[in-house]
Amino acid sequence: MFKIAVLASGGGTDFQSIIDGVESGYLENCRIEILITDRAGIYALERAKKHGIKYKVFDRKVYGDKISDEILKLLYNKADLIVCAGWLSILKGKLISEFENRIINIHPSLIPSFCGDGMYGIKVHEAAIKKGVKVSGCTVHFVDTGTDSGPIIFQKSVPVYFEDTAYELQKRILKEEHIALPKVIRLISQNKISVKQGRVQICK
Repeated sequence: MFKIAVLASGGGTDFQSIIDGVESGYLENCRIEILITDRAGIYALERAKKHGIKYKVFDRKVYGDKISDEILKLLYNKADLIVCAGWLSILKGKLISEFENRIINIHPSLIPSFCGDGMYGIKVHEAAIKKGVKVSGCTVHFVDTGTDSGPIIFQKSVPVYFEDTAYELQKRILKEEHIALPKVIRLISQNKISVKQGRVQICK
């Protein structure tokens, strides 16, 4: 069984797409071991409770920079893949090296555009609208020691219309996130992803 740990900081719609993938059988032989959040009272926790998934809260107001260390203690030898699904805390330290190429993140832009420090949530879409880009999208990538800088695994694009608000663009991209994230998890669980010289190869 391929064991997944999900990290989330908000409502958990990306988390829900993983739940749906497991329950539908799309994510065959996969199991969500645990949901980890960095704040209490978020709706992602309600999703975990509803589907009988274990959860743990490492409130960043309490744990601060120690969150990564606590996650490593909890997940060491207990997860095959860590999925950042709307996770806002920066992962660092030994967690990154122990889970090298086994932590993925989804970002709501076509990296390398509109990413890095301070680029998260609606801010990404506001920046895209302000710049006047005609295409945006989402990126699933491996997590490394930087911010949104790890090897790109998969991207999906959407058109950006002149009349779009940031929230309309966010909604359009979110639909693609819910396709992209389970797809990448499925590929990784089937050993169809490899990293060579900083680039990702997807095997057929």
